[in-house]
Amino acid sequence: MTTATRAYVSRLAGLTVFDPNGDRVGKVRDVVVALRVGTACPRVLGLVVEVVARRRIFVPMGRVTAIDPGAVMLASGTLNLKRFEQRGGETLVLGELLDRSVRIAESGKPATVVDAGIEQTRTGDWQLSKVAVQEPGRLGRRGQLQTLAWDEVEGLAVAETGQGAETLLATYRELNAADLAHALQELPSKRRHEVAEALDDQRLADVLGELPEAEQITILGTLQESRAADVLEEMDPDDAADLLSELSNVDRNRLLELMEPDEAEPVRQLLKYSEDTAGGMMTSEPVILAPDATIAEALARVREPELTPALASQVYVCRPPSATPTGRYLGLAHIQRLLREPPSNLVSGVLDDLEPLKPEAPLAEVTRYFATYNLVAAPVVDELGHLVGAVSVDDVLDHLLPDDWRERARRA
Repeated sequence: MTTATRAYVSRLAGLTVFDPNGDRVGKVRDVVVALRVGTACPRVLGLVVEVVARRRIFVPMGRVTAIDPGAVMLASGTLNLKRFEQRGGETLVLGELLDRSVRIAESGKPATVVDAGIEQTRTGDWQLSKVAVQEPGRLGRRGQLQTLAWDEVEGLAVAETGQGAETLLATYRELNAADLAHALQELPSKRRHEVAEALDDQRLADVLGELPEAEQITILGTLQESRAADVLEEMDPDDAADLLSELSNVDRNRLLELMEPDEAEPVRQLLKYSEDTAGGMMTSEPVILAPDATIAEALARVREPELTPALASQVYVCRPPSATPTGRYLGLAHIQRLLREPPSNLVSGVLDDLEPLKPEAPLAEVTRYFATYNLVAAPVVDELGHLVGAVSVDDVLDHLLPDDWRERARRA
């Protein structure tokens, strides 16, 4: 089956969405994009998918692994089943762009948008690159239909006037989370909170992880509690735990209760450990495979776009269950070794039996461990032999650097 790297939104609407096991998730109802200032193509953020009981949820485009003529396939992972709520800076292609009046740049003629084409770039991201427009007809006849590049149509881009957060967000679209965090800190407090409110949950979660703790707490406190819980769910469990640990017991417990139970439980587990130990630094969501998984399956898992480079550097093999705390930990496999093995071989045949860290291991021991074995990530296993998480080198650096290192980087 050939996977499309370009698709028209009108043909996507109604397609069935399947998870990696082939189970039906729902149907595509719209595509969410972020318009930009000027002629830059909008970035495709994700899909609006209708699940049971006509509930519409948001599926990030990074979760889409294939768009076929009759279906959309998703990567593995837990779907956020909260009802879709459109955020500032987001535009629905079917709901808001189709039937819009535009002007063809070359001829100056008016036209109407009848479809939009999205395509995948070489980096794996998706963008809205094509616009199908129809010119007015004469005497009741349909006018000329043509497909144009995004920059050949006028009247759809974000205007560069005004003080709304939408315009400011459009100028920040290309910034990575760390650079956007620095940019936010340069804004007046009022504007910073307006932009934070307008960011989608995932983007805001990424940015919070790059801000100093005091600023994280301040921004979180400006959000409605239900929104704050949504953002915490999108954060890596270790980052969410670090942030919640700075709050009062009352505020922390209230936000944990508002989070989905499956999202809150890993965070609760991490909060049990002191922050300067392996348990306090680790993430509870490394790549975990069963011993009968193949090399091909392992390589597919480490390609998942939401993984950091450090967590994608190796996979951990455990007896079921595969969610932390797992069954008995068997060992890890480095990606370099996986790339040298036949795809059909079992991952359990290439394991490194490196002694894992204990959750209570202090920072000094963790640092020596990384330096001794030249690792970028390391397993953390409890006294019963269960994998409870993995520490990545970026988490170690966060604890080794001064508390105000982000502030110093911004001033430099």
